[in-house]
Amino acid sequence: MDPREIIIQPIVTEKATLLSERVNKKGTPQNSYIFKVNPRSSKIEIRQAIEAIFRVKVKDVQTLWRRGKIRRNRKGGTSRLSDIKRAIVTLREGNKIELR
Repeated sequence: MDPREIIIQPIVTEKATLLSERVNKKGTPQNSYIFKVNPRSSKIEIRQAIEAIFRVKVKDVQTLWRRGKIRRNRKGGTSRLSDIKRAIVTLREGNKIELR
């Protein structure tokens, strides 16, 4: 698969920004970034896609599923948004991604 098909978009929220700037036990930034990824992609494919797109070295990849929210519509019925797969990517020391 093409790396742009695996990595859909970065998630830039206050919580995700704090995660990238948080300091670990050694006193260096944690260097973790969150991305919305293709539901069928594996951790190895995510690692290769991040390294190809941003030209950085990946230390660790963690994936999680975020369940879709239930929404109410005007007529009293409900609908459910689709589930989202996210990846928390930790980079090696000295590597950084500029998302802004």
